[in-house]
Amino acid sequence: MFSLKSVVSRFTDYFEKQPNSNISKLMKIFNDELQSLNTTIERVGEWKDIDKAEGLALDDAGTNIKQPRGVATDEVYRILLKSKIARNLSDGSINTIIQVLATALSCEYKDIKIKEKWTDDVDPEPAAIQVIELPLIKINEAGLDPANFARIIQRTVAGGIKVGVIELTGTFEFGDESNSIDTIRGFGDVNNAEIGGYLGAAYTPSTDQELPI
Repeated sequence: MFSLKSVVSRFTDYFEKQPNSNISKLMKIFNDELQSLNTTIERVGEWKDIDKAEGLALDDAGTNIKQPRGVATDEVYRILLKSKIARNLSDGSINTIIQVLATALSCEYKDIKIKEKWTDDVDPEPAAIQVIELPLIKINEAGLDPANFARIIQRTVAGGIKVGVIELTGTFEFGDESNSIDTIRGFGDVNNAEIGGYLGAAYTPSTDQELPI
């Protein structure tokens, strides 16, 4: 964008170009409006990004890919949109499922681990998978409950494939005998919410349906 000084300098020397001159004052009004217009244009461009869009801009994105919002907040709706886009390209393989979930949660592929249940030593089951590692903190950050996230996983796998227990990994760990302190994996501090690890969870998918996934 042009600065006010740059705009005024383009006039011929016939005009007085000092900051308090009439032409400078007039061009300041013009330049302020131009800056405001440029800010709006940049914002429109940014809102084409699902991670930056809000409100109606997200609804428009959902209309394009036929993903209704339902009662979802913007944070949850972003997960629904990104997972829907990724699911449309999914071939149902484990690697693709990992890609879909990583895209939806904005996490690394390595943070998600899935195995086929027919290889389970304790409870083998054909045509089923088990999510054995999934970052719980990412789901919590978005405010998405495990029931609806489990449904996202079920919609990602191939038809006829069952999703077994989903293990949501936490960070809490007990220390060793050296009495070491870890502010990320240890006990929390009531005076500082940023200190301490968080527990994991295990979830078995059910038939609950709240969000339009």
